[in-house]
Amino acid sequence: MIRIGNASGFYGDRFSAVRDMLTGGPLDVLTGDYLAELTMLILGRDRLKDPCRGYATTFLRQLEDSLGLAVDAGVKVVTNAGGLNPAGLAQQLRDLAQRLGIEVTVAHVEGDDLVFRAEELGLGHPVTANAYLGAFGIAECLRAGADVVVTGRVTDASLVVGPAVARFGWRPSDHDALAGAVVAGHVLECGAQATGGNYAFFTEHRLGLPGFPIAEIEEDGSSVITKHEGTGGAVTVDTVTAQLLYEIAGPRYAGPDVTTRFDTIHLTQDGPDRVRISGVRGEPPPPRLKVGCTTLGGHRNEVTFVLTGLEIEAKAELVRKQFEAALGDRIPRSMRWTLARTDHVDADTEETASALLHCAVSDPDPDLVGRSFSGAAVELGLSSYPGFHLTAPPSKASPYGVFSDAFVPAEAVPHVAVLPDGRRVDIRPPEHTRELVGVAEPPLPEPLPEGPTRRVPLGTIVGARSGDKGGDANLGLWVRTPEAWRWLAHAITVDTVRELLPEVADLPVRRFLLPNLWAVNVVVEGILGAGVASRARFDPQAKALGEWLRSRVVEVPEVLL
Repeated sequence: MIRIGNASGFYGDRFSAVRDMLTGGPLDVLTGDYLAELTMLILGRDRLKDPCRGYATTFLRQLEDSLGLAVDAGVKVVTNAGGLNPAGLAQQLRDLAQRLGIEVTVAHVEGDDLVFRAEELGLGHPVTANAYLGAFGIAECLRAGADVVVTGRVTDASLVVGPAVARFGWRPSDHDALAGAVVAGHVLECGAQATGGNYAFFTEHRLGLPGFPIAEIEEDGSSVITKHEGTGGAVTVDTVTAQLLYEIAGPRYAGPDVTTRFDTIHLTQDGPDRVRISGVRGEPPPPRLKVGCTTLGGHRNEVTFVLTGLEIEAKAELVRKQFEAALGDRIPRSMRWTLARTDHVDADTEETASALLHCAVSDPDPDLVGRSFSGAAVELGLSSYPGFHLTAPPSKASPYGVFSDAFVPAEAVPHVAVLPDGRRVDIRPPEHTRELVGVAEPPLPEPLPEGPTRRVPLGTIVGARSGDKGGDANLGLWVRTPEAWRWLAHAITVDTVRELLPEVADLPVRRFLLPNLWAVNVVVEGILGAGVASRARFDPQAKALGEWLRSRVVEVPEVLL
C-alpha cells in the first residue's frame, strides 16, 4: 500500500495545509494541485511580464516553511505548481534547499508547453497552450530518487497515479490498476471537497474545517479514501460520491494513460472516515492528447445600480434607457443586463429592501469599456431614479481570457522526465490506444409504484455537485437509497433539467446514468460562454448551479420523504 495525501486543490487553497498534512500523520507522498483553466491564463500573463515566472509562487513559500518536515519524514512531494515553468520552479527549490541547509533532490517533468509550436499544430496564437500529460514521467523521476517532483500541465489525477506507478511497477498496459488510481486521484485532486467541503448535506455533520484527503492505494489499484485522525470534516460514501461526480461527462473518463470506466466504480464504507473504492475497470487511452489553450478575448467592465423600495422594475427600465442613451454610438460589442430581485416587501433593513441591476460589458477596445463606460453611469447620479447609487466607484477595464481545448496526436507531444542528476528521459506514449466512444445507456431501474407525492425542494433527497469544463457545466446528482435511485433515474431527464433551470432551456443538454453511484450526471453545453475567464454569467464556474437545481420545488413520492 502507498499512502498519498493532498494539500492543495487550487492556486489559493489553504496555505497551512502542507504543514498540516506533514505533521498530522503518516504519509508516503504529498501532492498539490495548483492548476486550473483560469490559473493557466494568470500564469501566462505573468510569463509575458517576466519569462522567469510562470509558476505558482505560493508553493515555494509553503516549502520554505515545510521542506525540512517532508525530508525528515521521508515524504516525497509531487506537484504541478511548475505551471508554465517547471524547470524554473525546480531550480528555485534547489536554491531554497541550499539556503535552508537541507539535502534534497529535485526533478521535473516538461514537454506539455506547446505555445511556441501552436501555429505548427494548428492551435492559433494563444497565450498558453498546454497538453495534459500522464503519470509515467512523474514515476520515472521518483524511481530515480527524486524527493520533490515538479510538473507543468499533467492531468490532475496523474499527481496520484505517478507515485503509485513508481511503487508498484505498473506498465502502460495495466489498465485496470491505472484506472483505479485515476479514480483515487480524481477524489483527491480538489482537496477538502472529498472530506465534506462544499457538501450538499453539510447540515447533517459537524464538519468544522475539513481536513485534506488521503488515498491508501493498493497494488491492484483499489484504494481507501481517508484523512488524518482528528481533523475536521467527514469521509463517507456520500462525500466521495460528490467528488467523483465533479467535472466529469460520460461514463468513459479519458486520460493520457487510460480511459477509466466511471460506471464500474464501487464504493463501500470501510469504517469511520474510510471509504473503499474497488472494481474500477480501465481501457486503452485515446490516441490524442487534450491541449488547453487560453487567449486574451478582449476587455471587460461592469457596473451595478442599487434599486431600493417601490417600483423596482420601472426604476430598472428608466436607468437602462438613460445609460444606453448616454453611451450613444459607443455601445460595447457585448452588453448584458441582469436584474437580481434581492428586495423584500416591507423590509426592515435598507439592504433587504434593495435589488441589484447589473450591466456587464466586453469589447476588444479597452477604451470603449473603460472609464468612459463606468463614468457614464456615475454621471446619472442626480438625473435618474429616486435613491440612485452604485455598488462601486468608476473603474478601468480589465482584460479577460477565453479557454478552448484542442486535441493533437500523442506522439506529437514530448513528455520528458528531467532527473535529479540532469539526465533527460523521453516517456513514450502508450502503444495501445482506442478511440473514445460512448457507452450504451444502462437500463432504467424499475420505477417506484405510483402513490401520493408532495411538493418539496429537490434537494430534500438529492445531493448535487457542479462545476465547469471550459464553456460547459457539469451537474452531478445523487441519492442515498436504492428506492430514491428508482425515482431519480426516471425523474431527472433532459426536459426536466430544462424546465427547472430556465437559463439552459435553449442549450444542448446531455444526461448520463451511473447506477453504481445512484447518480445522474448532466452536462450543459455552452452555458459558461468561453470559459471561466470570460465571466459569461453570474456564477462563472457553475459552482452553485447544483444548489440552484436543488432549491427548485418538484413532486417527490411521499414514501421517500
